[in-house]
Amino acid sequence: MDIHEYQAKEILSHYGVKIAEGGLAYSPEDAIQRAREIGGHVWAVKAQIHSGARGKAGGIKICKTHDEVEAAAEQLLGKRLITHQTGPAGKVCGRLYVEAGTEIAKELYFSFLVDRSAERIVMIGSSQGGMDIEELATTNPDAITKIHIEPAVGLQDYQARQMAFALGLDAEIISHAVKTIRGCYRALRELDCSMLEINPLVVTNNNELLALDAKMGFDDNALFRQPKVSELRDKSQEDPREMAAADRGLSYVGLDGDIGCMINGAGLAMATMDMIKLAGGEPANFLDVGGGASPERTEKAFRLVLADSNVKAMLVNIFAGINRCDWIAEGVVHAVQKLDMKIPLIVRLSGTNVEEGRRIIAESGLPIITAETLAEAAEKAVKARNEAVVRGGC
Repeated sequence: MDIHEYQAKEILSHYGVKIAEGGLAYSPEDAIQRAREIGGHVWAVKAQIHSGARGKAGGIKICKTHDEVEAAAEQLLGKRLITHQTGPAGKVCGRLYVEAGTEIAKELYFSFLVDRSAERIVMIGSSQGGMDIEELATTNPDAITKIHIEPAVGLQDYQARQMAFALGLDAEIISHAVKTIRGCYRALRELDCSMLEINPLVVTNNNELLALDAKMGFDDNALFRQPKVSELRDKSQEDPREMAAADRGLSYVGLDGDIGCMINGAGLAMATMDMIKLAGGEPANFLDVGGGASPERTEKAFRLVLADSNVKAMLVNIFAGINRCDWIAEGVVHAVQKLDMKIPLIVRLSGTNVEEGRRIIAESGLPIITAETLAEAAEKAVKARNEAVVRGGC
């Protein structure tokens, strides 16, 4: 789960990270009022969307008068911002963060990430922060410092100092940098963060260390013990299909293809999507219904897949271990009858009670295409999709 910049900054400020004064705005009038409350002569009006690289997409405006603040707010509110992180669909800006202008002497990059391959938390920093950090990682990887942290031990003071020196900070603000780094780590551990990024972390002309931007991502599986964090979720910034699935206890990721998938098991789902692509098709989603796919759960999964208007064919691929193929077959038949499906349906069953499951589908009288192997199922799904497109004239 991601949160907005202003939410991340509010959290980090409670952990000793210094931020510029700012306020939230939902209208141009709000933006002007926030600027008046902040005072000064320069303000940054920032679009609040769940994406980085907002500056390159025109989502951050530097304003020197209240009229400029109003104009920036009118331009950004309701605007669909497209970045390399949002994809071509972009994200709509529904709120703004108006922040006091900062005189920047130096821009730095700093983050904590979970390094799953090393089974450690990795602290990453660079003295060359800003919008082009991704390019820097490719063109000059030596400019980026990585320090792995043993979770059982936690961040040590010498590691925080090592990072502070790697950022090229002056001696007089090293202690403040260590405090900032330790505060970020505490936030990461205590709130079940999977990612915490400050880009840029700036040194001001007054030699202060300031988080000019902040980005935090949280482990969805830990939200049950982080109710305050869970309340920060902005569903308008997330795929509505994925949100509907999460509300129903299903694991769903929306994709750009047109062959809908309902599968049990994440590994089998990944393999199925690979086989669809190998057969010349494009999956419309990743959907793992898990091991307890009851008829009711199966119907919910069908509704989720079919809610995507791009889906031209649907593939059900079930390997029953804990589950049973006859239960799945009953759920599929019930769902098809109740939903009055208009698109081709391909079903491949394997595992416990497979023969009974196949019999239920065969005797249902429904136009369900069956397959015995994954490769056969993928090929039939792509063929059915192609025929559906020809029939539809698109």
